[in-house]
Amino acid sequence: MPAQRPLFRLHSPDLEELLRRGNPWWQGERLYGLPALRRWAFAAVMRGLTDGMAPITVLRGPRQIGKTTLLNQAIDALLAQGVDARRILRVQFDDLPVLRRLKQPVLDLAWWFSDHVLGKSFHRAAAEGQPALLFLDEVQNLADWGVQLKHLVDQHPVRVLVTGSSALRIESARDSLAGRITTLEMGPLHLREIAGLRGLGELAPYLPPNGLAPLKDKAFWLGLRQHGMEHTALRQRAFALFSQRGAYPMAHAHAGAPWEQVADQLNETVVRRAIQHDLRLGEKGKKRDEHLLEEVFRLACRYIGQAPSPALYLDEIRRALNANIGWQRVLTYLRFLDGALLVRLIEPLELRLKRRRGPSKLVLCDHALRAAWLQEQVPLHPEALDSAPHLSDLAGHVAESVVGYFFKSIVHLDVAHFPERGAEPEVDFVLTVGEQRIPVEVKYRRRIDYADTRGLRAFIEKSVYNAPFGVLVTLLDEPGSDDPRIVSLPLSSLLLMR
Repeated sequence: MPAQRPLFRLHSPDLEELLRRGNPWWQGERLYGLPALRRWAFAAVMRGLTDGMAPITVLRGPRQIGKTTLLNQAIDALLAQGVDARRILRVQFDDLPVLRRLKQPVLDLAWWFSDHVLGKSFHRAAAEGQPALLFLDEVQNLADWGVQLKHLVDQHPVRVLVTGSSALRIESARDSLAGRITTLEMGPLHLREIAGLRGLGELAPYLPPNGLAPLKDKAFWLGLRQHGMEHTALRQRAFALFSQRGAYPMAHAHAGAPWEQVADQLNETVVRRAIQHDLRLGEKGKKRDEHLLEEVFRLACRYIGQAPSPALYLDEIRRALNANIGWQRVLTYLRFLDGALLVRLIEPLELRLKRRRGPSKLVLCDHALRAAWLQEQVPLHPEALDSAPHLSDLAGHVAESVVGYFFKSIVHLDVAHFPERGAEPEVDFVLTVGEQRIPVEVKYRRRIDYADTRGLRAFIEKSVYNAPFGVLVTLLDEPGSDDPRIVSLPLSSLLLMR
């Protein structure tokens, strides 16, 4: 008989104790206090864990939007289905210094789990129809996690869910994990999720989960507008709550908390956490300038939905910090914020292999972050906006940001903006699906005239752009254009797409 290999050991009783306490189902316990609402990504995560085409599902998104909650809900659902608790390993990699003592944390923890909890090799477990399920929360904080995970899934039949709040660090592992991952991006709550969380009613997403092809069909956008009209009462109530408190789960899970308390929590647990923790270290451990990061984020909030010039950034930052800061450094810090998924940079549209010159458009993951950081609330609901007409122009920029982030968070959808150039007018956003383009203009005001659709019409009429129709996003339900090539729908109906 071949000699039996020795069991793998971590040589750290403290770490073993942390792992056992972090996986209470090994002792026959279940997780307590999980919310009833399961976010849209739950079904996709469960498919990935059971029969997905790729062995690894990556769920990324900004902090505090519910990634860890969804991970725990998936574990609880598997246990409820009768999955053996010994098949499930959960590791929270955020702020566990003891893990840094391991030379290859992902592999070491997997080997220990196989030997001491699963009680058999990963291959044997899979052969018995009981493959191991690994849940790695905020794993991007480890160096070389992608290489380790590649080795694990290449050599062993396991299923893995990875969560992360840094797109930069998640993307850095994409090359080594090519062909082995399915990526989901989860931002703040969708409008229908707000309705569900606040007990207003349930709505199904209008966009099917199996691809982006429907977006190329004008009938899809007409149907989305009609879908919004059929659920007018629920949609408007949910949109009023979105207007007041944004879309972070904490803002609606604690609906009775005053806005000032919610704002403090958003600043502390989302913005400052990202700036002081996720973005504090650069290459080779070089510390980044926290004050500059805060100022760049402030400007992103101030110029939400716009494309400020480098000169504007530099002028404001130099006055605020009394320092001679260069543009490349500012741009690098903007990209850090984009990597943390707090801000997304919408680049100018590329045509004929040439990028249209112009700055990136700034869109924020949730207008509530702007309201919290700048201490300035801007209403989006028509009735609330009527009470503050002096904020109408600013509300238009906020609405444009909402639209831009909404589109940008759809994985595999190409989103750009079309800056004014010569005789060609600006278009707020251009979506590209395959070879077709869909221009989108946001006109967030009560009165929309013929001139307001000039950009859409000019883009549609240029055959080289291959845009048979355009979309006009409005404040009100009434159509903003009688041009048959333009589908107009209110922002609140657009947000029911997903």
